[in-house]
Amino acid sequence: MRYFNSNAVEELPSRYRANLINTITGYKSANLVGTVNRSGRANVAIFNSVVHLGSNPALLGFVLRPLTVRRDTYRNISENRSFTVNAVTQEIYEAAHQTAAKFEENESEFERTGLQPLFREGHMAPFVSESPIQLGCTYMNEYPIMENGCIFIVGRIDHIHVNESLLTEDLWAKLDEEQIVSIVGLDGYAAPKIKDRLAYARPDESAKSILHGAQKV
Repeated sequence: MRYFNSNAVEELPSRYRANLINTITGYKSANLVGTVNRSGRANVAIFNSVVHLGSNPALLGFVLRPLTVRRDTYRNISENRSFTVNAVTQEIYEAAHQTAAKFEENESEFERTGLQPLFREGHMAPFVSESPIQLGCTYMNEYPIMENGCIFIVGRIDHIHVNESLLTEDLWAKLDEEQIVSIVGLDGYAAPKIKDRLAYARPDESAKSILHGAQKV
């Protein structure tokens, strides 16, 4: 195995270092975060850091990079306390990737990439029309990460729109049914295939597949 200590990592060219550290932690979720500014201009940006924080209440979080440059997503969430999280599929991953480009402040990523904003009654921020999983969230809190200047945003999931074809009897989402992709690092896109689903682990029982069944309540 190749070995890197902390000094060796620090001495790597910046892009090589970013590639190494961003990929060795594994596959990450690919999501588009939709927001809107005070003037009504819709914004959308790709994130690979959205994580589940709890189901009761339903919470998620994601990481925003330091505010050393203009961050439209952060500004819009700060102003309106509203955002959406939308899964990325094989059909739209290229357009989703382009939302990371540094467009002008008066430009909408929706317009520049061809993605379609979808405004639903009862939620201010735009969903991504092409996405099979659309979550409407309300800003709850933020936590500065002192070690690197990033910000961890916590949101409450208030609205869930999901294609019926994804859901099993016990509401487990079969993400591969809609070819939802994941991200490797900052620029790699993968289409995972569900291999199995196992019953709740108990010390006196062996692993049991429930891929074609349901988890016992």
